[in-house]
Amino acid sequence: MQNKILPFKNLIEVANHFNDKQTCLDYLIKLRWPNGATCPFCSHDKVYHLQGANKRYKCAKCRKHFSVTKGTIFENSVIPLQKWFVAIYLITSHKKGISSVQLAKDVNVTQKTAWFMLQRVRHALKMRSFNSPEKIGNVVEIDETYVGGNDLNRHANKKKSAFDTKTIVLGAIERKGEVRLKVVPQATIEHIIPFVVKNIKTDSVLMTDEWTAYNRMGKVFEHLTVNHSQGVYVQGSSHTNTIENFWGVLKRGIYGIYHQVSAKHMQNYLEEFAFRFNNRKTTEAERFNKMVSLSKERIKYADLIRDVKKAS
Repeated sequence: MQNKILPFKNLIEVANHFNDKQTCLDYLIKLRWPNGATCPFCSHDKVYHLQGANKRYKCAKCRKHFSVTKGTIFENSVIPLQKWFVAIYLITSHKKGISSVQLAKDVNVTQKTAWFMLQRVRHALKMRSFNSPEKIGNVVEIDETYVGGNDLNRHANKKKSAFDTKTIVLGAIERKGEVRLKVVPQATIEHIIPFVVKNIKTDSVLMTDEWTAYNRMGKVFEHLTVNHSQGVYVQGSSHTNTIENFWGVLKRGIYGIYHQVSAKHMQNYLEEFAFRFNNRKTTEAERFNKMVSLSKERIKYADLIRDVKKAS
């Protein structure tokens, strides 16, 4: 059974459809368990449906009770599912993203709560990407960029070099395909090789600039370069324009919508941008459906803010 794509086209239709908790729970059940409920504790497929309005179950093997929200971003949340669903629609429908300030206004919660909702969604995307990465292939462009680190309001004696205050992001993009992104401590071969091996098929053709850290790619992949230092940006079909254009989209989104992102949370934001880019050809209903179906990971607020002072 395939997940049902709901035929809504705008926020009003979403809010009207998911107008009560029961409708939201029924939708989650269809997405999470299309072939019947399974225990989230032991994966046993024989469970008992308990009577009541909250759609609770009991496992026949481990005897534990659970609901469809167990282990998802919705677990133990005091935020009504109706607001969660509206928030997810807003997150997936805004082409450049949505700030916690704007989301708070749109779903009538505090800015702190909206920030937490956004981070839970991003964490779910990150865990899905980490646990089941799908490799990209064909012609793949690889590049690194530096994000953040605004020295504008620093005292002169506290300003660092341009790169010291920035987060390094490594990216690989398949032409006319998907993108993969990762925060790395340094743009060195020690960090580039594992990223490439994990995310790119070995029969791919790699396109990079002349940065020496990419030189060893030719031992495993067909590898072409363009020499930016000599003013060469396109040489036949060899170029990195696709990934460089993506960097522009990423930075405009971060600086224009979020203004500032700490190194601690940068990977979560990258997963959101990657999800939006990789699903750019789908409808808003399809993106909403996919985002909800990927919500099987959650993070607690205490874990989100842990060591923020150290990371900031």
